[in-house]
Amino acid sequence: MKEAAVRIPKAGGRKDKTVHVRVTDDEHAAIENAASAAGVSVSGFFRSLMLEGAGVRPMLTRDDRLVMAALLEDMRMIGINLNQVARTLNSGKGVHPSELDINLANVQRVQAAVMSELSSLARRAGHQRRGEG
Repeated sequence: MKEAAVRIPKAGGRKDKTVHVRVTDDEHAAIENAASAAGVSVSGFFRSLMLEGAGVRPMLTRDDRLVMAALLEDMRMIGINLNQVARTLNSGKGVHPSELDINLANVQRVQAAVMSELSSLARRAGHQRRGEG
């Protein structure tokens, strides 16, 4: 069976649609506490959970976004270095093996950091959804 394509909504667009959900007083208190622990509004918390549950967008805190941005910058810099190495090799010049070793070590370092951050993000997301902070 073919899966339907999911359109990823733009973040920060005008929010003119409303979703109503009925909850008990205890559920509402738990939701408010979980949203507060995640550092977002109740509306933002629900929106993130619904989009995450739909497989559209993960729930990320401000700190998560900062870490991801730093990792992305590291990957960009490694890509620039690898392109310079490739250009040098394609021009028929040699590259010192230590330069390749350094680039490989950098790729492995960033890969380990991304895997660690994603694992941590998955654990935190579960705790945040349960209001465990």
